[in-house]
Amino acid sequence: MSVHQKIANIDCCPTTAVGQQSVYDGTSKFPLLPPIVNGSVSELGGQFRAPVEVVYDYANVDRSIFNKVVSGRGIDQWSMLLPPLVTGKGLGEGNTALVEMPNLGAWAGVDGQVFVKDESRNPTWSHKDRLNRCTVSAARLSGASGVVVASSGNHGASAAAYSARHGLPCIVLASSTAPPAMQAFVNAYGATVVAVPAAKRWPLLREVVTRLGFHPVSNMTEESHTGHAFGAEGYKTIAYELFIELNRVVPSVVLIPTGYGEIAYGVWKGFVELKLLGLTTELPRIVVCETSAYGAHKKAIDDGVPAASIKPNGATDALSIAVEIGGHRAVAATLRSGGQAVLLSDAEMIEAQAMLAREGLWTELSAASSVAALRRLSRNAGKHRPIVCIATSSGFKDVGVGSRPLPACDGTWGELASAAKSQGLPGL
Repeated sequence: MSVHQKIANIDCCPTTAVGQQSVYDGTSKFPLLPPIVNGSVSELGGQFRAPVEVVYDYANVDRSIFNKVVSGRGIDQWSMLLPPLVTGKGLGEGNTALVEMPNLGAWAGVDGQVFVKDESRNPTWSHKDRLNRCTVSAARLSGASGVVVASSGNHGASAAAYSARHGLPCIVLASSTAPPAMQAFVNAYGATVVAVPAAKRWPLLREVVTRLGFHPVSNMTEESHTGHAFGAEGYKTIAYELFIELNRVVPSVVLIPTGYGEIAYGVWKGFVELKLLGLTTELPRIVVCETSAYGAHKKAIDDGVPAASIKPNGATDALSIAVEIGGHRAVAATLRSGGQAVLLSDAEMIEAQAMLAREGLWTELSAASSVAALRRLSRNAGKHRPIVCIATSSGFKDVGVGSRPLPACDGTWGELASAAKSQGLPGL
């Protein structure tokens, strides 16, 4: 489909998407619709199902779309290289700020230009909006009666927002440990939000799908994360934007906070497509950044397996990247790019979060993992091409936000000076 068309009597943006296939050797091929939400029978053998991605007719892609980023279009600008998007149902997602941060390089001990791609500028303040622009469109095109998602945070808020945009009911199966601010955020979009024990969230999600005909926009499998075939495609647009924002230069390294890893694969695939289209000869190394309390992707890479599950070996406040079940996509992106997976302590992420705040960006603790991981790179990692850290979400979504009262001041200079001094302001 290279022109504006109707699919199932629904207007869609132009796309060259032609089908779906396994992310591995591509021998498992499927029609474009319906979207596959639980992986395919795996050519890997064993217990795993293989994640699925979308296939495109690259010969019919208009390369002029890479000449500039168009403000206000959302990721619809890139619809030719995305699965079918229902027309007029975006929220202006994408086109997020790329901020040069020279002090980060000095702090981390790396040479060259360091940039932060600030995904908190998306409509629901996280990278998940790129994914849900694609997955909730899939729900509409599938004729689903609603949307269901298992998420305690960014994904749930984003799915709720895009479901509201489409006029679809949404059920969010959350965790009781989700920060109160995040629970309020999800509720604001009119979704049905319930706290469910972690072990029962996926079985209950499957029951919602079966009983109500709702479309799942989060993972359906329990052995490993296969995810939604259309979801990771939305993250490719980060690569497209970086290519344009860096004046058609591909970063040497892209560091990415990693939970289930769809964003890592999407960013990698986006750069691969730029090379396939003849727009560059370079590819970046992908660094997946995980909490040391979990680290399923590093375990899979170290063990030489396509995916792994892991039990927590400690507590963490980096909730967005605290996952027991790893995903194939992050492992594939890391290995194919010659990158690495790094494990980071909360202390390292807290220091990186504070460093970013001193530079003017407040991110979620998990989002700061990419900056913390800068210190694991060699000094010359950015010698020839820039380094980019993806900051996935806003600090407003962190644990404990809003729980600390402000110091009181009765309006006198003396009390102001005392309060300022207690918060580290010198000279009063």
